[in-house]
Amino acid sequence: MKKTFARLMALSAFTLMSGSAMAQNPIIQTMFSPDPAPFVYNDTVFLFVGHDEDDAQYFSMKDWVLYSTDDMVNWTYRGTQISTATFEWAKQGDRAWASQGVERNGKWYWYVCCNTNEGGDALAIAVADSPTGPWKDAIGKPLAEGFGFIDPTVFIDDDGRAYLFWGNKGLWYGELNDDMISFKNGYQEVPGYRDPKSFGELQSKMNWAKGRNEMMTQYEEGPWLMKRNGVYILSYPAGGVPEHMAYSTAPTINGPWTYRGRIMNESENCFTIHGGNIEFKGRHFMFYHNGTLPNGEGFRRAACVEEFQFNEDGSFPFIPFTKEGIRKPVKNLNPYKRTEAETIAYSYGLKTDRRPGTDHFITNVHTGDWIKVRSVDFGEQKPSQFIASAASAGKGGMIEVRLDNLNGDVIATVQVPSTGGEEAWKTIEAKIRSRKPITGVHDVYFLFRGGDKELFNFDWWCFK
Repeated sequence: MKKTFARLMALSAFTLMSGSAMAQNPIIQTMFSPDPAPFVYNDTVFLFVGHDEDDAQYFSMKDWVLYSTDDMVNWTYRGTQISTATFEWAKQGDRAWASQGVERNGKWYWYVCCNTNEGGDALAIAVADSPTGPWKDAIGKPLAEGFGFIDPTVFIDDDGRAYLFWGNKGLWYGELNDDMISFKNGYQEVPGYRDPKSFGELQSKMNWAKGRNEMMTQYEEGPWLMKRNGVYILSYPAGGVPEHMAYSTAPTINGPWTYRGRIMNESENCFTIHGGNIEFKGRHFMFYHNGTLPNGEGFRRAACVEEFQFNEDGSFPFIPFTKEGIRKPVKNLNPYKRTEAETIAYSYGLKTDRRPGTDHFITNVHTGDWIKVRSVDFGEQKPSQFIASAASAGKGGMIEVRLDNLNGDVIATVQVPSTGGEEAWKTIEAKIRSRKPITGVHDVYFLFRGGDKELFNFDWWCFK
């Protein structure tokens, strides 16, 4: 009882701290998710992220993770798809740093950076027929090796030519062949990288390759390339440590680049900032990471997103950080079809599995934990039942379904029994109990209750 009471008190404090329901940033709460790299494919945004370990004291990163959304407010965990073990030539269990994924001609390519077994920086490529894998090493060796060869970003131009940009304390690029796994004519340093007119005023930075300070431009690492109205836009973490986000533009992929200034300030509770922007359904979104989750800091970072509009002249506006994140969804969620439990707008206390593939679930469920799902449109159908799939190797527990906030009306209560195993799934139904018919758009909360120990795993839900 003492553990349960303490957890409920922590829940109350966190609820007050986060404004009960308004917090949307960071957008992932079940694990640390640095270096977000979004990619729009048809009507879905896929988000490729890294993964800081919960106990990280440095950049402790073993694998890369995938999320997706079709509404920009509810994010679905799609698996821990690749790791350093995907690349047999790479140093195992560490240095799974920033990455980006892309689809081309029915194949998916995930560009990452690793350490070789000899300890050098290297670029790697994983390939799959689907974003949910299975993924494999595309070439069985590094694509390129060199000091500072990290943080790759991939860009496919209007004419179908593809390019890779990358680098820390240096900026390189090369055109990819049509196979997306080799360079057409090798690679080179980006023209103007050392010119303050191209990448911002000079400042003294440590050149780790040479073991001494040197005068360098504002560019630091983590490039992100896009094209808008015929102009190439390269955004990047800038200024050293702590980093802010800045950008440069060019009339061609080969330059000349012109420094344009700051996009975002130094990240909150974090000395790095890394991300990129997309256009989705006619709206513009900028991704980045910060260290504001519970237990978060500079080595335990989480993905965030802000909506913005370009200025009339095509330049970036200054984009402030918000806790609210995306205020208006792109679309509403349909509650009458199966929704994965790992589809979340915000949550507290929970984890997801760390598997590849397509089958995933919520785990580490304790009393007082909760999930929020935004913009659920019940229409005029007035649901009569709530259905959930869960599994418990212990005594089970309870799911309270609430509307609009954590203190909202309990419209259904699901009793999850012991099912005989952590993945012995059981489908459970509960009647809707509401003083008035449920119609229209609501936020839906799942509040979990039970004993002191872990309660159950949660797979999916729907209304009927």
